[in-house]
Amino acid sequence: METVWAGPALAGGTLGDDVIGYDVEASDGGVGTVVRLSPVPGFDHLVIDAGVWKFGRSVVVPAGMVTGVDHAARSVTVGCTKDQIKDAPRFERDQDTGDVLYLSRLGAYYESLTAGGE
Repeated sequence: METVWAGPALAGGTLGDDVIGYDVEASDGGVGTVVRLSPVPGFDHLVIDAGVWKFGRSVVVPAGMVTGVDHAARSVTVGCTKDQIKDAPRFERDQDTGDVLYLSRLGAYYESLTAGGE
């Protein structure tokens, strides 16, 4: 994985707005629904409505954590667990998705997962 922010190479092209509304599946179950993509230059990510699972909050997952998209099933698969997503730096408000300091902390967290350090 080149960077946690780079979206996956998909057969149909890049990760696009067509995944809005898709269910998100972690390695151990459902996380929520994609509500938007935020392609901040160099920091592409998904904003996921996690519903009651995360106390009604949204979570942010870098596009590089996406391991697959199934358009027929309307689902996005991510290469981490629900607990790993819960333990990520907390998404507080919409401004966070444009805040480079927040995104840098989030990226460092997810990069530590891909390096094998949980």
